[in-house]
Amino acid sequence: MGRKRSPDELPKPQTNMWDFVAYYMRFQRTQRGLSGEALGRIINVGKAQVSRIETGVQRLDARQAAAIDKAWNTGRLFSLLVWYAAIGHDPAWFAQYVEIEQKSEMLRIYEANVIPGLLQTPEYAEALLRSGTETNPDQLITDRLQRQDLLLRDTPPHLTVLLSQNALDWPVGSPEIMYGQLARLLEEAQRYHVALRVLPRSWATGAHAGLDGSFQIMSGDNFGEVAYAESPGTGRLVSSPPDVRSYGIRFERISAKALDECASSALIQKIMEEMR
Repeated sequence: MGRKRSPDELPKPQTNMWDFVAYYMRFQRTQRGLSGEALGRIINVGKAQVSRIETGVQRLDARQAAAIDKAWNTGRLFSLLVWYAAIGHDPAWFAQYVEIEQKSEMLRIYEANVIPGLLQTPEYAEALLRSGTETNPDQLITDRLQRQDLLLRDTPPHLTVLLSQNALDWPVGSPEIMYGQLARLLEEAQRYHVALRVLPRSWATGAHAGLDGSFQIMSGDNFGEVAYAESPGTGRLVSSPPDVRSYGIRFERISAKALDECASSALIQKIMEEMR
């Protein structure tokens, strides 16, 4: 039996809308004298997944919210709460993203413009972050590099990276910094748990599903699958299964146009040679 969480460990409704949804679902369940198993039958999931939703590890999706509304005759309250949570800005988005990233057992990353943070050299990260509008870039650089420890664990997550060629040859910092960064990519690509492929900038590639922007999909036993998309100053976590699947389809469509691993490494080496 799982350890019973203290009130301090449960989602706080003042934190953000998703935590309010988790809090209120648990409140309404206990008010009705229902077990987690009973609620699971209503939303067609197991008791463990109910617990993950109530503790904020996983999010209630639109289908589950509609099932609760029907069973409890709420007047669509849960559906509306989930809708507002999905479209609103979550002030705790980055902390939640990092927590999920660090718990992931599989990461699929598509990057359109820059090298992914998990694979950046210190010099590249510094040049990139100091070029922005952040008020405390030193802390951001430290935090980003610490997150890379995830890949050095005894059992690291499997990492699949699709990189647009734009990320490889856009000048960041200096030729020396870019050369070192590309060398780091080649080194990381040799790890057994890393698959690195490049989407070439060519007429053969043409328009593709990645032109809408960068994103990643994180998978783990503790939370299922969560997609993440970033925009200037904010980010969006997506946990609704239909929405996550749409990101998975985008990833596969981009992957279909990417070079294989050997050809990708050869292209990186070619770009490095042109920098000399």
